[in-house]
Amino acid sequence: MLTQDLWDRCIARLEADLPEKEISTWIRPLRVILNDDQMTLLAPNRIVMDRVKSDFLGRIQRNMSSLAAYDVVVNIAVGGTSSDPVRGASSAGSNNASVLDDTMPYGRGKLDPRYTLASFIEGKSNSQARAAGLQVASAPGGIYNPLLIYGESGLGKTHLMHGIGNAILAEKANARIVYVGAEQWFNQMVSAIRYGRQVEFKNFYRTVDALLIDDIHFLAGKEHSQEEFFHTFNALIDGRRQIVLTCDRYPRELDALDDRLKSRFTWGLSVPIEPPEFETRIAILLAKADVLGVRLPEDVAVLVAQRIRSNVRELEGALHRLNASARLTGAPITAEFARLTLKDMLASYDRAVTLDNIKRTVAGYYNIRLADLTSVRRTRTLARPRQIAMALSKELTRHSYPEIGAAFGKDHTTVLHAVRKVAELCREDDRLKEDYENLLRQLTN
Repeated sequence: MLTQDLWDRCIARLEADLPEKEISTWIRPLRVILNDDQMTLLAPNRIVMDRVKSDFLGRIQRNMSSLAAYDVVVNIAVGGTSSDPVRGASSAGSNNASVLDDTMPYGRGKLDPRYTLASFIEGKSNSQARAAGLQVASAPGGIYNPLLIYGESGLGKTHLMHGIGNAILAEKANARIVYVGAEQWFNQMVSAIRYGRQVEFKNFYRTVDALLIDDIHFLAGKEHSQEEFFHTFNALIDGRRQIVLTCDRYPRELDALDDRLKSRFTWGLSVPIEPPEFETRIAILLAKADVLGVRLPEDVAVLVAQRIRSNVRELEGALHRLNASARLTGAPITAEFARLTLKDMLASYDRAVTLDNIKRTVAGYYNIRLADLTSVRRTRTLARPRQIAMALSKELTRHSYPEIGAAFGKDHTTVLHAVRKVAELCREDDRLKEDYENLLRQLTN
């Protein structure tokens, strides 16, 4: 007979194998009905149902069958709207769930109460973004409107966005806060057109107190969607309603984004989030372990933070894998246990290109001394190779801007400028682009 414990163990396996963002976006919104030899997953809308069916249902069925030691039939349908997380769902609570009209699931994205500004670990890499979040939460619709947080995937942009929404709600319990991914917003707009509900769609999004849209770069190249969002943006700004956006890069670098939107996105404040430095990575691991109730020794946190340098999501993925393995085996989490459990993940980082290797390769290519790459001399014959080496370091390693800057004797803003300058020159100067591609091949082959 299928039990809640089997389902919990299945979730633990999924957490060990999948990125946290996929778990929170597609798995946690599900509710479950458990019977003797089959179970039914209830998705909050058709978008979630279709994604789970195409990408995760087979994995779920294999895990449940393995745990139950017999073939388990797993079905999925659109079902109830309970906010209980997937772990808390039960057959008793789900049998009465009514089937939804999923053609227009506005505002289904819920703020995650675990993501608060207080639980956001601050470091040099994200202090400006957190300070901006605190300001927006205390005065929504004020001078920092819109607030755009940009940076690579997995650095905490979504956490900060949820934290802002939760802080606004703490001050005004009846505030209408809508959190939605840009892809979900796009799908809802398509459904509105399909079912003739454009007016309902527009009225919903143009009358909220705060609109939080994740991954706004998804709208690049989608002209009709950008036009609709342009008018929604104007309506909210005119009404002094807060807008918070996240993007994977500075918006003016999005070639397929409407110039009007690029301009409006920078009206308020745009702040970057960069990969966390070593001390912040340790603090993040220990804090997340506390939230999960995982006993994580500090030497294990140091081991993981030393080897996994790219982003918060991969740190969290390593922690989930350690937790799941410890629960399944009953073994304590030690440094040796971590090395064995994470050996594949750690090996991939060990094979990565190093900063020293990049510096040696660039110096040899341009026939300059290795010391010239870290000198203060700014002659063109040295400055350009130095910028290229910094850009290659950002592309080929998982080091943060401050870490790369330290390796070259510069600050992080110099590295950021170098990355952007080399990208610009590669578009304009065929000779430099050829040099850059030659160096890429040397370093990656």
